[in-house]
Amino acid sequence: MIFLAMSADLIAGMGYLGYAVLFTVILCLVFMLYNSLNFGEKRISSYKTMSVTIPEDLNYTEVFDDILKNYTTKYELIKVKTTNMGSMFRLTYDIALKDRAKEKEMIDAIRERNGNLEISISNQEVPNSEL
Repeated sequence: MIFLAMSADLIAGMGYLGYAVLFTVILCLVFMLYNSLNFGEKRISSYKTMSVTIPEDLNYTEVFDDILKNYTTKYELIKVKTTNMGSMFRLTYDIALKDRAKEKEMIDAIRERNGNLEISISNQEVPNSEL
């Protein structure tokens, strides 16, 4: 808005009052269009990153496949890390939820399978290479 005012002032200062008014009206209409379209508003994404801690005696390769097939459109195991002096694994998945309203149901089903250990779901992180 500051640049709009400065530009209109420069145009008017050069003596082109009609162009200054026309310029201001056109840009105000463009701003109102952007506002009505919610241009630049952050979209809520169904793509999430999920971290699950499991005991070492569970086979981590397919332990949650049946649950994830029910609640996600796609999922991928992207990282496996040992924690707690090697007695547990932390699995990190990239998931795309079918229905965001059923996220709690999915967490409850996973908690039953992993023995009520830590589960975290967050917005999907953007790698630095994509920035």
